Formats: sequence, structure tokens, C-alpha cells
Amino acid sequence: MRSANPIMKKIVCLILAGITINSAKAQWVEHEWKVTVKVVDETGQPIAAAKASVGYFSKSQPASIDGLTDTNGIFTASHHAYSGILGFTAEKAGYYITRMPSYELGFTYDPAKWNPTPKIILKKIGQPIPMYAKSLNTHIPDLDKPVGYDLEVGDWVGPHGKGINTDILFTGHFDKHDDGESDFTLTVSFPNPADGLQEFTVPDEEKGSALRSRHEAPADGYQSKWVQTDNRKPGKPIETNRNLNRNYYFRVRTKVDDKGNNVSANYGKIYGDFMYFKYFFNPTPNDRNVEFDPKHNLSKNLNAFEGVSEP
Repeated sequence: MRSANPIMKKIVCLILAGITINSAKAQWVEHEWKVTVKVVDETGQPIAAAKASVGYFSKSQPASIDGLTDTNGIFTASHHAYSGILGFTAEKAGYYITRMPSYELGFTYDPAKWNPTPKIILKKIGQPIPMYAKSLNTHIPDLDKPVGYDLEVGDWVGPHGKGINTDILFTGHFDKHDDGESDFTLTVSFPNPADGLQEFTVPDEEKGSALRSRHEAPADGYQSKWVQTDNRKPGKPIETNRNLNRNYYFRVRTKVDDKGNNVSANYGKIYGDFMYFKYFFNPTPNDRNVEFDPKHNLSKNLNAFEGVSEP
């Protein structure tokens, strides 16, 4: 007996899927959703005449309702649906665009959930500057000893690469046990006592902003060491404190006077977590501006995976 034609099998699957969807849909009730978007700046003041958009799917095709916010920063949109996912966007000249994460209405009508009131924060475009920016997905070239990385050159310090100045030190330690369990510890440290990292989180209202960070790195509050752990057991999820949504500001190349006061330092930021992250290095000493201009990346000869497009 010959097996069924692959194309015919796909057709049968599509028919069955359609029957299932139609049967389920027959049990649903169409309702109206209504979105009230409020667009504000970083101080909470409403932004009038901002372009707002509410995206949705209509007959499996993407669609949107667009308009301008009023003097109170409000824009409303409504439509009928059985269920679905909504998306919210706001933009205005002089501000970074914000695209909020998708919002699920759910399959059961809930008046509170089907009438969301998202607040969208637009960050002002300040003074974007050229910076050394690079996306990294790498591993430490040597274990059990500190290996330096040069943020300006964009490579490991010799003998592992072409780097000259050690900005950040990475030390990896790996243990493998007889039962198949393994532990990996990554220690991030710095060559100068006043260098360091400062973790920062992005508020929910700002998570969709093109500019994830502040405009300036903090002047103080940096810690000199960060330890990342990774425990793997056969057949179990990885236990780790790594978080790819984590972000940092950093201070490197710090020089101090005889009284211990900082007289010179370079600042920057990191999007992501080690060793899969994007870094932005401001080469001007004592300039805490970390608002990157993607059109003027000082890092050259980057491949398609190393480029950085966000500010």
C-alpha cells in the first residue's frame, strides 16, 4: 500500500484545523475592545499631538487604528473581536519611538481586560553621540585566569586578541562531576579599584522604548565585581542567575588622585548579560552621556551579527 500524498495530508490537516477553529469560534461571542492610550514624557507630563497606533488582526491580517493624542495625551481606539492580541505604539518628532509588548485579550470576555488603559512613555532625543558599540556572543578564551577585554578595540587583550587596554576582566571556572552535573562560574571584575558595574532595570512603561537606558550613566554606585553562576544537572533545567534582560552601566579606566577622588573615567552601558550582550563605550573621559547615535558607530569592520542598531 502506498503512503498518502504529502500534499494531500497537508490539505486534510488544514481542513481539520478549520473545522476545529470554526467549532471553537461558534462557542465564542464577539465583543468590543476599547483601548485608551495615554502618552506622557519621562516626567509624567502628557504629550499632545503624538502619533498613536493600536495594532490588531482582522480576518488574520494585520491592521491598525491610528490617530493623534489630544491635549491630555489621550488616544482611544475600538473594534470588535472574538479574541486576539493588541499592540501599542507612540511616536513624535523629537522623541524616541515606543512600541509596547503585545497585549492579549484572552478567549473569555473580561470587561476590565478588554478595555485596557496603557501608559506609554516617550523619551526625548537628547544628544546622541558616536560611541564604540558592538554585539557579542562569545566565550572566554582561557579558564581559571583573568582575561582582559578592550572595549575600544573590540577584542580580547593579547595574547588572545588584538586588544591593548584591559577595560573588563573575565574569569571562568568550570567543574564537571562524575554524575554528569557541572558548574560554571563567571567572575566579572576590573583592573582599577574605582571601576565597576551598576545594574539597572527598565520600567514596564519604558520597555518598548528605542532608548532602553537613561541618557547619562550614574556618577556613583558602581560595584567592582559581579559573579554569574550556571549549574547543570542531567534531565533538569539549568539553574543560573544569568538574565538576558539584565542591563548595566559601567565605569572603566578610572584614575584617582592622592585623596582617592576620581579625576578621570570613561562610562558606558551594556544591554543583556554575559557573555551574550551589547556594549556601548563612550571614549571621552568624564562624559557620562550614553545616548548612542547608531549612524556613527566608532567600531569598524563589524559583521552582520556584531552590528548595533539601537541607541
